[in-house]
Amino acid sequence: MPKPRTKTGEKNLISSRLKELRQLHGLSQRDLAHLLQLSGIDMDKNVITRIETNKRYVTDLELKALSEIFHVSYDYLIDGEEKSTP
Repeated sequence: MPKPRTKTGEKNLISSRLKELRQLHGLSQRDLAHLLQLSGIDMDKNVITRIETNKRYVTDLELKALSEIFHVSYDYLIDGEEKSTP
């Protein structure tokens, strides 16, 4: 059974927001990979490139680490918007 993709064939939903957040924080792909490694996620610059170009899936553990590094919600990473609290 093939792995799921978006309607446009992409392997993840966060690629553009990840790149935007990384650049907004003045981080290179290597810098981000280093921060992820410090948080326990084994990732190098090439993996960041593959995520940002939609050539790699993102795990829930990676989503959690990215949301903590950039201080954003999962909703923001996936949908591009913060969930409003009632």
